[in-house]
Amino acid sequence: QPPADATLNFFGKKNQKISKMPGFVKVVKNKAYFKRFQVKFRRRREGKTDYYARRRLVVQEKNKYNTPKYRMIVRFTNKDIICQVAYAKIEGDKVICAAYAHELPRYGLKVGLTNYAAAYCTGLLLARRLLQKYKLDGIYAGQEEVDGDEYNVEALDDQPGPFRAFLDVGLVRTTTGARVFGAMKGAADGGIDIPHSMKRFPGYDGDSKNFDAEVHRKHIMGGHVAEYMTHLQEEDSEAYQRQFGRFIKQGIEPDNMEAMYKKVHSAIRADPAHKPAPKKEIKTKRWNRAKLNLAQRKDRVRQKKESWLAKVAAGNA
Repeated sequence: QPPADATLNFFGKKNQKISKMPGFVKVVKNKAYFKRFQVKFRRRREGKTDYYARRRLVVQEKNKYNTPKYRMIVRFTNKDIICQVAYAKIEGDKVICAAYAHELPRYGLKVGLTNYAAAYCTGLLLARRLLQKYKLDGIYAGQEEVDGDEYNVEALDDQPGPFRAFLDVGLVRTTTGARVFGAMKGAADGGIDIPHSMKRFPGYDGDSKNFDAEVHRKHIMGGHVAEYMTHLQEEDSEAYQRQFGRFIKQGIEPDNMEAMYKKVHSAIRADPAHKPAPKKEIKTKRWNRAKLNLAQRKDRVRQKKESWLAKVAAGNA
């Protein structure tokens, strides 16, 4: 006889019933948890804003009342560099000046618009454009001879103080030699007072704590790009043709790289004002009939009536 707690299945075999004691499971995310859950800010959920850094860049001291706290915002895309000076308000940030790397072809830099040297040029353009807007360009000329060394704007007696802004790097890694510091150096040399040290510029050695200004100057003048061009010319001509095809098309060689950037810097200082792009005349093709007004619709009906009456008259004749 089978045991009392066994049953027979379809094939006549025994199914033993096993009673198990379920383990105790604590429900952590219960109703009380979800009722109290607070979502993060939208731009934090999207991974766009570091609010830990933004709070320190935006909040102004109370004894300065309603004085704006300006930020120099630097952002990089795949093909462009965006430099802006803005300040925060309750309804949103207000941008007072902006400069972009896609404006640099007007000053003679047609290729390599996202490297360290182009970032310096964009920062310089922003600084000179901003100071021209507030009529400070004649007072604070900045560092006209690029040497890559430390430079900080100093206030002049009986003159307005220098324009002060704080660097906003966003979410990028602030490693030594990062391009955001090239844009900051361009703005500082252009005459904007930006608090900074030299520990993140190319040429700084973290072990020896020494800064080589010549290495930094080489990056500002595109020397690191020229070195790589020379290396590819000697080692792999096919890779050189592939990677520097646009440089070759513009007639840019490693030897004339520094002279080109010097001309760009001079052109930016000569005329930093924004020039709106000419409007393109685009003729769109219609795929349907244009809409008629009331007079045109009445005239169309009249013509149809006259045409039909003329056909009737000709048929009766």
